[in-house]
Amino acid sequence: MPDVTQRAHSYREDPAVPGFDDTRPLFVFDGICVLCSTGTRWLLKRHDALLITTVQRPLGAALCAHYGVDPDKTYLLVVGGRAYTESAGYLRLCRELGGAWHLLRVGALLPEPLRDVLYRWVARNRYKWFGTATHCERLDPAQRARVL
Repeated sequence: MPDVTQRAHSYREDPAVPGFDDTRPLFVFDGICVLCSTGTRWLLKRHDALLITTVQRPLGAALCAHYGVDPDKTYLLVVGGRAYTESAGYLRLCRELGGAWHLLRVGALLPEPLRDVLYRWVARNRYKWFGTATHCERLDPAQRARVL
């Protein structure tokens, strides 16, 4: 389980974490996972303020290390200086997306351990089910500007 319980903005004091615009949500994902990349592209189209980086880039790797997140097992969402992973992260994403996406937050009625079992099952099988990519997805210039 990742150590995402640290205080807000704790990474600012970590010399291993490069500086970044933390006034906007940051989604750190597995850049070689087709499911992750496709989902991130979908998020970019629906959340204009979202910034992204991959776990393969220095910022993503440093944030994962700072929070004790195993990038082979989950992604990392940083909002307001706080980190979220697994099902809690997706519930937070629904909050960030706003509008009708708030309705999906009803998933919080399920106990977190149950939600995370389902999340981990998909995460373990994502390469087998969806494959891996050897190159980055093409992004339009506005989306590319949001890549850290």
